Amino acid sequence: MDKRDDQSVKLVGFWISPFVHRVRWALKLKGIQYEYIEEDIFNKTPLLSQLNPLYGKVPVLVHDGKPLCDSSIILEYIDQIWKPNPLLSDDPYERAQAHLWARFVDEKVLESGWLAVRSEGERQERAMKEAIENLEKVEEKLKGKRFFGGDRIGHVDLIMGFVSYMLPVWEEVAGVKILDPSKFPALAAWSSNFLNHEAIKSEYLPPRAESVAYFQWRREESLRPSLVSSGDGKN
Repeated sequence: MDKRDDQSVKLVGFWISPFVHRVRWALKLKGIQYEYIEEDIFNKTPLLSQLNPLYGKVPVLVHDGKPLCDSSIILEYIDQIWKPNPLLSDDPYERAQAHLWARFVDEKVLESGWLAVRSEGERQERAMKEAIENLEKVEEKLKGKRFFGGDRIGHVDLIMGFVSYMLPVWEEVAGVKILDPSKFPALAAWSSNFLNHEAIKSEYLPPRAESVAYFQWRREESLRPSLVSSGDGKN
């Protein structure tokens, strides 16, 4: 066992943040014990500013007293420190491809889906169209695979995880349909495989009713003339 395994690990997060959940899943896959600290991003304590002075956002992983921010960077750090159940390939090209797809998911898939939730009219229609086009690219990547990396959950699966449980909530709140199982059979199968994986289904996921209520509130706030940004944006 790595001598660093028994050092303290803490995770500062927000209950519904998809960026926090991908880190929680990674820690679960690796079998790492950690202390979870809930942070109200709408009423932040000084702790978050101390740990993440650059952005003041969650998640923040604190390992042996040293804080680290940005979920994608945290996932790679976890994979480098704790070797069992690797999230990324040792092959440099495959690692680069995983990072490329992870960036695409965050910058395209997540952003377009989130925009569809907090918009209406023509703007929402454009966001839906873009979200569907983005998912078409993901569908092609997933064809013939159980997970993005093959038979085991990896880095891209964790980045993409929000699609399995959060996108349906967004669809309900916004009154749209983005992930049609008949159009995206590979994604639908992946979503089922992901949610039924032992490390995912045994880890905390936000209750559906509470998630719907939260995003209904966020949608209403977003559609107002002015909106004050919170700390749960991209991280």
